[in-house]
Amino acid sequence: MKLNELDAFLKERLAIGDFPFDVSLNGVQVACSDKEIRKIGFAVDASLATIKAAAEQECDMLFVHHGLFWGKPLAVSGPHYERIRTLIGSDTALYACHLPLDAHPVYGNNAQMAMALGMREYDMFGMYHGSMIGVKGNLPFEMSLEEVCGLLGFSENTGLRTLPFGKEKVKSVGIISGGGGDDVWQAVNDGLDLYITGEISHQNFHEALEDHISVIAGGHYQSETYGVKAVLRMLMGELGIEGVFLPWPTAL
Repeated sequence: MKLNELDAFLKERLAIGDFPFDVSLNGVQVACSDKEIRKIGFAVDASLATIKAAAEQECDMLFVHHGLFWGKPLAVSGPHYERIRTLIGSDTALYACHLPLDAHPVYGNNAQMAMALGMREYDMFGMYHGSMIGVKGNLPFEMSLEEVCGLLGFSENTGLRTLPFGKEKVKSVGIISGGGGDDVWQAVNDGLDLYITGEISHQNFHEALEDHISVIAGGHYQSETYGVKAVLRMLMGELGIEGVFLPWPTAL
């Protein structure tokens, strides 16, 4: 499959056009030559480390959640130059999918975490610029925060922080991956037992404490490995394209 064909497939499958307010340049950020895309690397971030890893593994494209372009001009110099130079030098395309990969009801970070928790049904949750980007629903049975963290692979090594200010056992859950700490109020408004995100800030502590809700922040990176891995599995299964996940955890 050529890059333009894969681009069209992903834009349709991941509903990339539904998020015109996303500051990420979703889609092809750096093209490659007119070759067949036979192997794709998948990573959370388009860092020099993951770009080099994709080149070393002879990937034709690198698919990431966090790309290189965020809504403003950026001089092609310093580390930014090195990233682009390495992509072009290895003839590796770069493909980014930010908010569409958070919000997708099947392949998204939040939906995939809900599935990992055994949530058979869930609704969209977490309003952002008029669109829902998270999910909410009920666990198959009441769980402790430790059990929830275990199912999601959250630990001190991933940057886990918990605010155990609600029920000892939780059932109803809202999930927004990444830096969603400031959206805890949406979980409070919906009367949920638990709010799951990637990272929280100092100001979220008293907000959660006073609203008697528990919060799990499992690490920005860890919470956003789910979507890229889901797309990897989908492309391998449906298109027969070889895929490899390129881990580069930050513990943040």
